[in-house]
Amino acid sequence: MYLGYESPTTLLLLVLGLAITIIAQVFVKNTYNKYRVVGNKKGLTGFEVARKILDKKGLTAVHVVEVKGLLTDHYDPRRKVVRLSTENFHGDSIASVSVAAHEVGHALQHKEGYIFMSLRSFIFPLASLGSRLGYFAVLIGFIFSWLELITIGVVLLISIILFELVTLPVEYDASAKAKKNLEGNKLLDKEEIKKANNMLNAAALTYVAAVATSLLQILRLILMSRDRD
Repeated sequence: MYLGYESPTTLLLLVLGLAITIIAQVFVKNTYNKYRVVGNKKGLTGFEVARKILDKKGLTAVHVVEVKGLLTDHYDPRRKVVRLSTENFHGDSIASVSVAAHEVGHALQHKEGYIFMSLRSFIFPLASLGSRLGYFAVLIGFIFSWLELITIGVVLLISIILFELVTLPVEYDASAKAKKNLEGNKLLDKEEIKKANNMLNAAALTYVAAVATSLLQILRLILMSRDRD
């Protein structure tokens, strides 16, 4: 969010945050595009891989369904459903099966009562409120030079960082489970596992980038509010 008044330091933080976000997105997109055209040797689709892992772990009641969009894959803990985007649901690429195994990893976390997943669900309402009102509060605070409102906005935005920090172990653990299950169930061979690792590691970097960008943004707003005080 550009607020008009920027010192050289805060402007640098703004540009650095944007650069981190763009670089991470480009890297992930390029990696995904690389492996979305590489089929796995067994010809297994994302749906088949997800179903095999779930059944192997005794999660036969967890459904795997198709959802529209690109990279809209996610696990719905409320309905116990793994939702795979059309391409990953039907596709047999390394990217498709890696994403499918990753989302199944979240279903396994849910079954195990993974502490960080539970903590993320607890923080989510506050982070959602922060994402809706935080920047608005900061903007109004700057317009009317209302330091207290800026402080409230910054606190709300910090809740987003907490959510992103808790998300890191959730995503890395889901990827670790994906790698273990793809290899342990012999769904991919050793060469394909290396490619899946590259795909999953690249995706994980987006979460690291999100935390770094949010931290830089908070620091920028704090410095700007101090300058205005």
